[in-house]
Amino acid sequence: MALIEFERVFKHYPGSPTAAVNDLNLHIEAGEFLTLLGPSGSGKTTTLMLLAGFEAPSSGSIRLDGASIESLPAHQRNMGVVFQSYSLFPHMTVAENVAFPLSVRKVPATTIAEKVSAALAKVHLENFTHRKPNQLSGGQQQRVALARALVFEPRLVLMDEPLSALDKKLREEMQLEIRRLHRELGVTMVFVTHDQSEAMTLSDRVAVFNQGRIEQLASPQQLYNAPANPFVANFLGDNNMLNCTLAQGIAASEAATPTGVRTGSGQALQARICSGQAMAESSAVKLCVRPEFLQVAPEGAALATPNRLNATLLDLIHQGDHWRLVARLDSVGSNASEAVPQWFAKISPGALPAGLVVGQNLCLGFRPEDAWVF
Repeated sequence: MALIEFERVFKHYPGSPTAAVNDLNLHIEAGEFLTLLGPSGSGKTTTLMLLAGFEAPSSGSIRLDGASIESLPAHQRNMGVVFQSYSLFPHMTVAENVAFPLSVRKVPATTIAEKVSAALAKVHLENFTHRKPNQLSGGQQQRVALARALVFEPRLVLMDEPLSALDKKLREEMQLEIRRLHRELGVTMVFVTHDQSEAMTLSDRVAVFNQGRIEQLASPQQLYNAPANPFVANFLGDNNMLNCTLAQGIAASEAATPTGVRTGSGQALQARICSGQAMAESSAVKLCVRPEFLQVAPEGAALATPNRLNATLLDLIHQGDHWRLVARLDSVGSNASEAVPQWFAKISPGALPAGLVVGQNLCLGFRPEDAWVF
């Protein structure tokens, strides 16, 4: 049995034409790190608030260890919560802030002192006990909030965009800190973010939300390498897309096998089918290729790939560990009014063809196994 179970959960807010959470079914295993990922308004924070007990579902069931908790108050759910704004008490010291959950639970003073000391040691703040929040950096405040959520040894720690206010370097440091704590403590963590890199770094599994529903629930590797649909492919990582049609019909059993597609101009390409559904010949599909899977050569040069698209180089940007190429595809549409796609390529410095200049004609190549069709 899963630790947490959402079954057919809906959440409607008065005046809204759509559900904030729409028929949610989700199981959370004990000890896992689950990230709820999605754009603003996709339902991920509402789901976290339903689990924490700060919101009540309009319908459906939420269970903890098989027992319904929809009517259980937040303070009785034994869940630690870390908010986006930290929510530290400004008049209290670090030690007093961390001690607060134990104080309201009437824990003896000697036990409180021991637990606060242990919690602050876990986040490397044992020397900051007497400081006030305004005497701490953003990262230190975040560590205090995390220690406060862990101090009463909850079974579940819920975090709502806890790193969004930090700068990039500090954010990456805190991601590693949270990973370390999760591994050392084994506590179940549910983390909300709109940052795909954060989700990839932290999670055992990621639930990709869109319009109140989960589009796909899988490991970061599965989401990146085998997205269920164009939304997931676009939201998790960079992606190039091209409108095509199927060259022949396919059966549902042929999913993930290479198949033929044609561009609007009739050019034949090969890619993997990812829909898992039978589709008829000439069905409209989207071909998707990650920028790092593209090979680049000057027009007329040899490329050892069956898929080749002619393009014009629009920009060439050095980004440290790779070059980012921006190219306009040539002759892929069925008519002149169709928007001309711009594709991006990530090329390592050693693989960049010498002498490329903006405006030059290129060939973009990719292997069938490195492209998907939805």
